[in-house]
Amino acid sequence: MREVYRTTRQVAPSRACVLIVGETGTGKELIARAIHDLSPRSTGPYIRVNCGALTESLLESELFGHVKGSFTGAVDNRTGRFEAAHTGSIFLDEVNSTSPKLQVKLLRVLQEGEFERVGDNNTKKVDTRIVAATNRDLLDEIDVGRFREDLYYRLNVVPIYLPPLRERRDDVELLVNFFLKRYAEQNKRDMRRVHPEAMRRLREHDWPGNVRELQNYVERAVILGDGAELTVEHLPPQLRGETTPRPIRHRGTSSADFTVLTSELVRQGIRAAGPNANDLHDRVVGQVERELIQQVLQTCDRVQIKAAARLGINRNTLHKKLSEYRIDENAPAAGPPNGDGEDGHDGGRTGDAPHPYDE
Repeated sequence: MREVYRTTRQVAPSRACVLIVGETGTGKELIARAIHDLSPRSTGPYIRVNCGALTESLLESELFGHVKGSFTGAVDNRTGRFEAAHTGSIFLDEVNSTSPKLQVKLLRVLQEGEFERVGDNNTKKVDTRIVAATNRDLLDEIDVGRFREDLYYRLNVVPIYLPPLRERRDDVELLVNFFLKRYAEQNKRDMRRVHPEAMRRLREHDWPGNVRELQNYVERAVILGDGAELTVEHLPPQLRGETTPRPIRHRGTSSADFTVLTSELVRQGIRAAGPNANDLHDRVVGQVERELIQQVLQTCDRVQIKAAARLGINRNTLHKKLSEYRIDENAPAAGPPNGDGEDGHDGGRTGDAPHPYDE
């Protein structure tokens, strides 16, 4: 987060476009507002547009304005958000939601600083600093054809990545105390401290909704709780262990996402096993290994020799794993030889009789 703050301060005085990337609830709009407030444009307007909240036609009119009669319901000329943000900043939240047609117009504004209102032929010039945000990996969106590559590179002059709260658990206590003080003052309550057990549970929660979720929980505790201390009883059921925590849904497919996903899988496995479990290896590693073998067998058409090569283990080891995890014990025998076996007899499919040289 110190790196986020440093980058924010460095980029604010410039004219460069900024692309803020992060999950929902990580504070992307707060960073966008800070960029504006710390810039020479701070005396100008700050305009926010949620691109995911409007249809394509409405969003185009919202961003660029329209002239009277340009479409049904256009009873008067209207100034768009880009015009309204002249000499200031415009924040395009969920920019990944824009259509290909709209992305072309955004690209032109970025490159030339000009556009036309909907239904108008007159070109307008605008001096607006653009800050965009997305909760998706735009490179993945480019790969599937939903986002223009040239627009991505125009927006991504200075990228700022906001890490999810589960990756910065040391911030939880600071945030809890900050929100506790704020909402206690707003609601005229005496709750000003947190019980150690309640703080421990807050720290260990994975926070799928990130800082916004934590903020809501603290506000709820202050409003519905009583006394001077926030206790476990003031927390929602999922933090008290009474309901299953909601899993975190990942947007991207990068190696960094896979690392985080692995960390969360292990953490949830440990939590589900309970504090007294002494079979964590079987519970976590065993389940993952069994699932891996099953999926690889499926992608290899259940040919064991292919699956073993794909897994990077020998066939003897694969046979033992199949027996250990009771995978496909009752699967039908393989059909005619297909040339995959080492002697032309064993096709190496799950459910076959063991090869005489395997043991």
